[in-house]
Amino acid sequence: MKTKFGQRHGRGKRFPDRSRRSRPAQLAAADIRLRNRILTALFFSSDPISSNDLAKKLGGLPRSGRQDVERLLMGLERDGLVRQTGKKDFMLQARSPLAEAIIDMSPSGHAFARLLSSRHGVSEEGREKDAYVPPARLSTALPGDRVLAFVTPSRRPGKKEAEVLHILQRANLRVAGFYHEGGHCGVVHPDDSRFPFAIALAAPPPQPVEDGHAVLVSLLYGTDHTHPRGEIVEVLGDPGQVTVQVRLIIEKFRLPHRFSDEAEQQARFPPPDPAADSRQDLRQTLHVTIDGADAKDFDDAIAVEAIPDGYRLMVSIADVSAHVEVGSALDLEAYERGTSVYLPSTVVPMLPENLSNNLCSLVPDADRLAVTVTIDFDQNGKRLRTSFARTIIRSKYRFTYDTVEQIVTTRDQVLRDRHERFVAELDRAAELAKILHAARQRRGAIGFTLPEAVVLFDDDGQVAAVKRSVRLFAHQIIEEFMLAANEAVAETVVSTGADLLFRIHEPPEPEKINDFQTFARTLGLDLPDNPATPAWYNRLIEQVEGTPYEYIINNLLLRTMQQARYSAEHTGHFGLASDHYTHFTSPIRRYPDLIVHRQLCRLIQAGKPAASKGRPDRSSPTGQLPEDARHLSERERIAVAAEREMVDRLACRFMSRHLGEIFSAVISGVSETVFFVELLDFAVSGIVSLSALTDDYYLLDQKRHRLVGDISGQTLQIGNLVQVVLAAVDFDQNKLQFSLKQPRKRRKNATPH
Repeated sequence: MKTKFGQRHGRGKRFPDRSRRSRPAQLAAADIRLRNRILTALFFSSDPISSNDLAKKLGGLPRSGRQDVERLLMGLERDGLVRQTGKKDFMLQARSPLAEAIIDMSPSGHAFARLLSSRHGVSEEGREKDAYVPPARLSTALPGDRVLAFVTPSRRPGKKEAEVLHILQRANLRVAGFYHEGGHCGVVHPDDSRFPFAIALAAPPPQPVEDGHAVLVSLLYGTDHTHPRGEIVEVLGDPGQVTVQVRLIIEKFRLPHRFSDEAEQQARFPPPDPAADSRQDLRQTLHVTIDGADAKDFDDAIAVEAIPDGYRLMVSIADVSAHVEVGSALDLEAYERGTSVYLPSTVVPMLPENLSNNLCSLVPDADRLAVTVTIDFDQNGKRLRTSFARTIIRSKYRFTYDTVEQIVTTRDQVLRDRHERFVAELDRAAELAKILHAARQRRGAIGFTLPEAVVLFDDDGQVAAVKRSVRLFAHQIIEEFMLAANEAVAETVVSTGADLLFRIHEPPEPEKINDFQTFARTLGLDLPDNPATPAWYNRLIEQVEGTPYEYIINNLLLRTMQQARYSAEHTGHFGLASDHYTHFTSPIRRYPDLIVHRQLCRLIQAGKPAASKGRPDRSSPTGQLPEDARHLSERERIAVAAEREMVDRLACRFMSRHLGEIFSAVISGVSETVFFVELLDFAVSGIVSLSALTDDYYLLDQKRHRLVGDISGQTLQIGNLVQVVLAAVDFDQNKLQFSLKQPRKRRKNATPH
């Protein structure tokens, strides 16, 4: 008889005594597990397989194993999942709804299957969307596990659901968490809130552990239908310490943070002889570096010279490709990391320190190998000539942004006298940066300037404040020059017909633009023509600058934008209004830049395309740019998430000393249950629960991004200034809970502020 997937076929026998009544249920569970193993074996088999061979392949079956396999195969054939190709040969149907997937989980406990493979009928379109996994169909899968999933349409139009059939690869061999006494040997509550259960320890801690302290647990997996137990392998310490929080982030996001001995040894090799690869000698050129005061790796140096028809800009980038051989242990580990991860007080580097902070770093007064982009501009910022060379340079000075700002903007005479040798060059750099910025604005590049959160520490290593970064004109100088170099590399390589790894930014989705326009009209804004173009964004930003709507509009415009990513196809960069763009200027900390360096260096040396279209690329361990783009985009997203969460954790530690205090804040978002606030004095955000508002019952007006009191008509809208009180700190979720202080009364149907 035909049954639903996940139920056993046939009817169980009735047994007269109570001791046997559980047997049919046990057999049903055993049948389901065996059927899942059968489907997994068929999924990965490219040829038909007989029931006898399948039973042997599965192994470990009881005496009735072959008959059980045959019986279940017949049931799968009736269900339309399997077809018989010979007398006793079977294979999956061509459109079988099975797919490999990665399990993602939210802190609220919802699980999703991120589909990976399209074999047997899961279409490429289907892979674009995650499939929801109901709790009863999750088995024991954990976040990051690679599984075989059974995918079906959901009752909700356009949605999919999935059931975990088999766990192919466990992602979590160890988990960081907090030790608590209890049970037989104690339990560990995972630091990662996506884990749905506490881990029971299989043995007592090997050393004394204080209750609540952070530990690292090795997971001991049993079968697919049992939760793992754990053994403590390392005691991390007091979670109130910044160093312990860093380690918790490393473990949660599985950031590779130790290099192999082989990679470390390769990082100690001296640089190649510059004469051996015919490098251009630019050691006499007045190169300088401009970075943050706490920077340790310097991968870009600049020089700006006057020429008769304008300016000559030289951007010299550390030639990491000369130190890291494709396919070496060092290269493989850098590729796995994809990027350096910058956490407050420390960095998880992409390359070993001897390379990132020494041999590749463009430190002053030391010969260093580089790749130099030389661009001549006219007085209006138009590019006249471009050339590329593998070079040897010698940086003449290491400037900080603050120092350059005082020299070229505030024109501090003491500093200008002290750095007299460099003043003319820095002034030219400032002039050229202004010209290039104006030229980018004319072509429509979007002018978002969003401050980042900066964590400040006291002498004891504790968090002293969480402030917003201050953007200086000196930052813009370097930004303009790096943008110019990246664009010049991309356009030049494309013109040769060679492959390249691009940095792309796709246009916003029309639905988000339409929602924004609906809201903007309620504010009475004069919406420009040609929506969803870079120029349209800029005109809106300029229109609201300095008005009460500035925060609202900038915030909502940002939400309409898509996330930039890497791609083997040059679809353009929407935000920069650039047809061709790549990442070239930071190979010490970004692997995509190292790929581009290798591609460009082959072009420099051979004078022809680095790789023909469609042929394997020799710039990465995989040799496949589409695969590189997917992997490196994912590594970037993980790094960003880790960096943000580390700031959130430290912000919670800092704010826990301010419970009960009053803060000025701006409403940054609204939902049906909470609204979000950002403090004005600190780069800290949190939530206010609507259930805590006793003066009225608030309803969400989604189109206008506001909450409206059902009785009073009082509105709480994005951009409103409010006074809030810090009510609680949730260290488990890294969230701050505020309460609203004396909400301002407003008559019903009042206009938005």
